[in-house]
Amino acid sequence: MKVIVTTRSGRELVKGGLELSDSATVADLQGAIHKRTKKYYPSRQRLTLPLPPGLKERPTVLNYKKSLKDYTNGNTAELTVVFKDLGPQVKYSTLFFWEYLGPLIIYPIFYYYPVYKFFGYKGERVIHPVQTYALYYWCFHYFKRIMETFFVHRFSHATSPLSNVFRNCAYYWTFGAWIAYYVNHPLYTPVSDLQMKVGFGFGLLCQISNFYCHILLRNLRSSEGGGYQIPRGFLFNFVTCANYTTEIYQWLGFNIATQTVAGYVFMVVAAAIMTNWALAKHRRLKKLFDGKEGRPKYPRRWVILPPFL
Repeated sequence: MKVIVTTRSGRELVKGGLELSDSATVADLQGAIHKRTKKYYPSRQRLTLPLPPGLKERPTVLNYKKSLKDYTNGNTAELTVVFKDLGPQVKYSTLFFWEYLGPLIIYPIFYYYPVYKFFGYKGERVIHPVQTYALYYWCFHYFKRIMETFFVHRFSHATSPLSNVFRNCAYYWTFGAWIAYYVNHPLYTPVSDLQMKVGFGFGLLCQISNFYCHILLRNLRSSEGGGYQIPRGFLFNFVTCANYTTEIYQWLGFNIATQTVAGYVFMVVAAAIMTNWALAKHRRLKKLFDGKEGRPKYPRRWVILPPFL
């Protein structure tokens, strides 16, 4: 089989095309492209079928697991694919490790070291119990996230653009420093003992629930058949994105216990981002599982924030 690889501008990426066996997969094609171009390793490639002139639909993306024959429409002699360079890529585990490592290191610096002298504060500092418990809570959260990254999560995509490392690190590291500055400030006014216990207790319960949600999602991804499935069990019986729900509510617990504007701003921004993801996933699952042609019907559930959404 001859495969013609063109760029989106119509230029031929590999002069003369590539000769592959009739049993070749998309992954074999990506390997052959990498061998001829060196720069474009497989995870950097996005291959699609060409669209007819004037058609403005989304092109069909080639799945690396499938055979090239699946995309030939019966013409096994030649296939034309369109190549897009996705840019430098990194593993998702690398991306998550660096974005979570920053807050895990930055927050204790504000707790343990006299950094407030650099901000003009010259008085003595008294550490309140809530500040110590906030440190434990914060470090447990981000240590948990790093451990989940390497030992729990299964990623639907192998890699992410390198630029996301800088964007995500800026987001997490900046918010981490901002929250740490105010929670650990010498002039910080603690909440009541009861409010602190209620906040951290509720937040810890949500953190444990969040971990269990990730275990259920891992089992769902590794179950037979793969692809999109209806999440079930525990909070997923009531909420489509229970993992996001517990993530947001565990920050609510932290903020109830610490009461800083920075903490609430972080929670609202994170909730807005995750709500956008959750709405897209909910729509996708409802469309896939529409109850037609033998497909199961997606059950009625909250999307992310019961009892509001």
